[in-house]
Amino acid sequence: MLTLTDLTGQNPTASHLRRTLPRGGTDVDSVLDVVAPLVADVRDNGAAAALAYGQKFDGITPDSVRVPAEIIRAAVDTLDPQVKTALEESINRIRRVHRAQVPEGHTVELTPGGTVEERFIPVERVGLYVPGGNAVYPSSVLMNVIPAQEAGVDTLVVASPPQAAHGGWPHPTILAACSLLGVDEVWAVGGAQAVALLAYGDEDGADLAPVDMITGPGNIFVTAAKRLCRSVVGIDSEAGPTEIAILADNTADPVHVAYDLISQAEHDVMAASVLVTDSRELADAVDREVAARYGVTRNSERVAQALTGTQSGIILVDDLETGIRVVDAYGAEHLEIHTENAADVARRIRNAGAIFVGPYAPVPLGDYSAGSNHVLPTSGTARHSSGLNTRTFLKAVHLIEYDETALKGVADTVVALADAEDLPAHGEAIRARFENLPTDSTTEDNR
Repeated sequence: MLTLTDLTGQNPTASHLRRTLPRGGTDVDSVLDVVAPLVADVRDNGAAAALAYGQKFDGITPDSVRVPAEIIRAAVDTLDPQVKTALEESINRIRRVHRAQVPEGHTVELTPGGTVEERFIPVERVGLYVPGGNAVYPSSVLMNVIPAQEAGVDTLVVASPPQAAHGGWPHPTILAACSLLGVDEVWAVGGAQAVALLAYGDEDGADLAPVDMITGPGNIFVTAAKRLCRSVVGIDSEAGPTEIAILADNTADPVHVAYDLISQAEHDVMAASVLVTDSRELADAVDREVAARYGVTRNSERVAQALTGTQSGIILVDDLETGIRVVDAYGAEHLEIHTENAADVARRIRNAGAIFVGPYAPVPLGDYSAGSNHVLPTSGTARHSSGLNTRTFLKAVHLIEYDETALKGVADTVVALADAEDLPAHGEAIRARFENLPTDSTTEDNR
C-alpha cells in the first residue's frame, strides 16, 4: 500500500535526499492572488467584510464577531465531564512544561560603567487561530494559549469559524477550552478573513482591536493570509500538511508502527506518513499491517488517500547510520524512534520538530497530553525552526548603558570601524561627546 523507495547500496548525499524523499506540501503562491483581495477588503472594511466572507464560505453569519461572555461560560456546563477532566489534565501538563521555558534575563558588564542587559518582554496582544474543518481542535486552543500565557502576554483573542450547527458560534468544545483557560475574548470568524481581521482590527469596533502577532494552524488560505499579513503582524510559521516519520529497526512492533502511520494520515488527505528502516522484513510487515488495519478507522477514506499519496512511503536503507542521515535530511514535524537503544538514537537526531522515543511515546500522546507542544515546523523547516513555545511570545530586548568613561574607552574602536565602512558621521557622533567638532560656518571661516 505504501510506496517503497529503496536506498540500499547507496550513499545518498543531502542534495540527493532532498530530491528523492517523499514530501507533501501546498503551493501557497497559487492562492495568493485569490486571498490578496480578501485581505485588502477586510483591511479597508473591517468586520463587515469579514462577516460577509464568512457567509459566503461557511454559510453562516454570527450575531456578532465577538462571542458573548455568557456563551463562552455556558459551553463548560455542557461539556462532557470526561472531556473536561481530560482537558484539565492536559492543561496542567502543558502548563508545567511551558512554564519551565521562560528564560531569565541577564546583564553583562563589559567595562566599569558599560553594561548590556538582555530583557525578555512579552508581545502585548496575540491572536490565536483555531481551525474548524475536518475535526474539532480544543487541543489547538491549549497549545497556543498556554505558552502565550506563560510568556506573560497581556491580552489574547482566539478566532475560530462560526458553526451553523451551534447557533453561529464556534464549536462549544472550543469555547469550553477557552473558558477553562480564562480566555474571554473569542471571535466567531474563520479562514483567511479571520487572519486579516486579527491583523487590522475594525476602526469602528473598540472590542475588535488588532493584534501584534498571529499563531495557529490552518488551511492553505489561512497560510496565504498569514504570509500577506506578516509585514503588519508577527506570525509563528507557515504550516503545511502534518507529517510523521518513523525510524525503526527489526526490534520494532509492526502493528505499533502501522497504527502510528495511520493515525497521522487521519488528519488530512495531504498528510505525510513515512517509515525509514534498515529491515526489509519490518517494511513488508508494516505495509501488510497498514493495508489490513486502515479500513477499520472511521476516517478510512481520508487515510487511504494520504497513505497512497506521493508524500507517504517506506524508505529502505542499509543500516541505522544511513537511517539517521535520512531522517535528518527529511526534518520531520513528528519523528518516532522505534529502535534498539531508542533514547540514545533520539539524542543523535538533529532535525525534527518533536522526537518521540520508544514504543510508548507515540505522536498522539504529543497531540494532546504529553506536555509538549503540537504546533511544530513542517515541510522540512525543522532543519532551522522550532515548534511553538513560550519563547515564541517573548522579545529579547537589549538595554545598553555606558557612562562617559566607558564610552571614552571604546571610542577609538567605534570611530575606526565607522571610517572603515565610510560612515564618518557615525564616528563624529562619538567624537562630538569629547571634542569640539567644526560646523559648516567654522569651516568656512577657516578658509
